[in-house]
Amino acid sequence: MAARQPRFNQAVLIDTTPLPESIPKVEEVGASSAPLMSASYFIGARCKAYNDDYMMCKTEAHGRGEFECMKEGRKVTRCAASVIDDITKNCLQEFRNHWECLEDNNQQLWQCRKWEWKLNGCVYHKLGLEKKIPGAPEHETPVHLRKRQIYSQNEKGVIT
Repeated sequence: MAARQPRFNQAVLIDTTPLPESIPKVEEVGASSAPLMSASYFIGARCKAYNDDYMMCKTEAHGRGEFECMKEGRKVTRCAASVIDDITKNCLQEFRNHWECLEDNNQQLWQCRKWEWKLNGCVYHKLGLEKKIPGAPEHETPVHLRKRQIYSQNEKGVIT
């Protein structure tokens, strides 16, 4: 055993310093990585203007601006939370099936296309949000809309 004493413990550290009044209060999104990945393209579709404002603020602050850009960051968080809330209210089962598939398959999108198609259809019909991949070539069918996937899993779980 080492004689050196540990410097840190497992206690949660909370900064009690209040934020300035100019920064709006907002609840956290409250979702893990799989639901966020499942909803990410829809968040991007609805929250693009807020994301652009936040990134412009960060660019103008030369990568700094933690406090200067917090108002814009809070708007992004609020928008993302509203998208997830709308998806859970309107397409809960499709959303749950897709993010659970992502969770079970190491978040590899190509393994969950069946559930993704159902989620995309539900979100489009009920919320009017469409999945678009930024930077995808205009003349090609997007990867998530192809009927035959390059990678797929057969019934035995073997990648073909």
